Amino acid sequence: MSDGFRPQVSRYTTGARLNHWVTAISLILLAISGLALFHPSLFGLTALFGGGSNTRALHPWIGVVLFFSFLGLFFRFWKLNLWNKDDAKWMANLDSVMKGDEEKVPEIGKYNAGQKMVFWGMSILILALITSGVVIWDQYFYAYTTIDQKRIAVLVHAVCGIGAITIWIVHVYAAIWVRGTISAMTKGTVTAGWAYRHHRKWLREEARNKATPAE
Repeated sequence: MSDGFRPQVSRYTTGARLNHWVTAISLILLAISGLALFHPSLFGLTALFGGGSNTRALHPWIGVVLFFSFLGLFFRFWKLNLWNKDDAKWMANLDSVMKGDEEKVPEIGKYNAGQKMVFWGMSILILALITSGVVIWDQYFYAYTTIDQKRIAVLVHAVCGIGAITIWIVHVYAAIWVRGTISAMTKGTVTAGWAYRHHRKWLREEARNKATPAE
């Protein structure tokens, strides 16, 4: 039976999905341009941005777009990502989740513990990236920081960049691994069966309050 014959539950508004994809595309462009500038062996990637000079000029501006786009996601979803006692139990039974046996974990709200860790991890790393990025953005801020501060900022920026790429890879893998997840960010809906299996508490809340718009 196709999804068209299955009850659908609204999970994300059009605005939330657009916000997500702007953030995702910005992060991918930043990762590619950042890696191109990170090591000579990857310098060939600068051709995608019109050369080394263009890459160096565009990279920080893409970072600004990422920061403000992610800020929009943060304000949309931070309350839903607050940690609670069910998240600790979910993590304690992670092996069952990995085996597809989610009956052994508490009913989950809109986001599980893994998704919350991705959210807060990205929140911290993106804040560190924009802060360290400004310190080394010499075109506009050269005179405001010392050489030693710039050196520390370069190290912080590189480490946080690798951390953000790693979390992004985990996020994408999890979205592919949990069948039906990607459609939530493409169509905005999930099947009621998917919601019941993975986010039962959230589904019950939606059923009790259908008038509440999806975030």
